[in-house]
Amino acid sequence: MSGPIDFYFDFSSPYGYLGAEIIGDIGLRHNREVIWRPYLLGVVFKKYGTQPLVNDPLKGDYARRDIVRTATYLGIPFSIPDPFPVNSISACRAYYWMLDIDVQRAKRFALRMMRGYFQDNIDLSNLSNVIEFAVAEGFDGNKLNEEISQEYLKNKVREEVNLAMNRGLFGSPIFIVDDEMFWGTDRIEQLEKWLVDGSW
Repeated sequence: MSGPIDFYFDFSSPYGYLGAEIIGDIGLRHNREVIWRPYLLGVVFKKYGTQPLVNDPLKGDYARRDIVRTATYLGIPFSIPDPFPVNSISACRAYYWMLDIDVQRAKRFALRMMRGYFQDNIDLSNLSNVIEFAVAEGFDGNKLNEEISQEYLKNKVREEVNLAMNRGLFGSPIFIVDDEMFWGTDRIEQLEKWLVDGSW
């Protein structure tokens, strides 16, 4: 086993969700740890004056079609939720709170949360929904409700967002392995080739 795969995503990113459905198996196939690192793309968009792809007046219609087509191609259940996109700060804070308790359950929460949003239209910006999904993974919902607005968690998410921006990240999903960055589910094949052969 060599270095880990850093998996960066925004909870409300459809391509990030598709990446989340795939990356675990890739890590297992290539004996690489996968470190899930949600961050807030909205902060990146605000800093650089950009916007989600689906909101782009030129590319938005294509992006919405491509997301559905890509999910179908990959065999992953998917529907564009409403509202979309949404603020994912509560889900992000919840994940980093969970991470100090149980890494694997935190990952399962993240995937469960995104499946709820992109399969069942359960709004992941709603704190009540976030807590419900946390409880489903065995976490203490009352404790999470108490902790989620604490300054240390706010700071943790800020640190993760700043780290992502310092690494030059701009989208979701982004996979980093051996200091090489791969952006998007359409780079999964290249990511796997890198894991097998290294640089080319």
